[in-house]
Amino acid sequence: MTTALSKLHHQVDYLAQQAEQFDNAKWFAKNRYIQAQPSLFDRTVFATKSLQLTDYVDEIKVTLTALPEPQKRHAYAFALEKIATQIEAVIKVLKSTSVWAKENKAHYPKKAKVYRSAVKKVIQSSQELYQELSQNHEFERRLIEMVELRKVQLNNANPTQAHALNQEILTLHARLGRCRKAISATEEKIQLAEKQQTR
Repeated sequence: MTTALSKLHHQVDYLAQQAEQFDNAKWFAKNRYIQAQPSLFDRTVFATKSLQLTDYVDEIKVTLTALPEPQKRHAYAFALEKIATQIEAVIKVLKSTSVWAKENKAHYPKKAKVYRSAVKKVIQSSQELYQELSQNHEFERRLIEMVELRKVQLNNANPTQAHALNQEILTLHARLGRCRKAISATEEKIQLAEKQQTR
């Protein structure tokens, strides 16, 4: 598991503790409006229907442990973004009581931003590697095109031009070799990251 993803897991565990304390305090027990509702959140945010905050944090945990594979970038990013939205929703409920807000203000002033930052780091760690790989492949494609162009030019070149073109081709092949090494290195990083995230 990557450092960023591990940190997010720890923060969700902490959120679960806060939710449990909130439920044990029975903040909504005397609120008739809340008691009449089937759930605390809109169904577009949570599938869970409950008046217990811990049940919603449990849904976040399930989503977090069942994340799509990182190579499925759009689905992976979408799932993490949903987790961020769910975390913010839970924090809003926690902050709805003056006691919780007062107790946590000094120690956790911007908790929602901290959670969203943790989610963002998980997304970036994966997306940046794929972006790097894409850029390297594009660079490789351009170098191959340049080599092929020089080879075509060789057909109509005089001896002096041919010598210069051959030197350029050698230089381009050297750059192409370095580019392919970079591609292999990035692919290894992606494989390592994916193994860590599925542990």
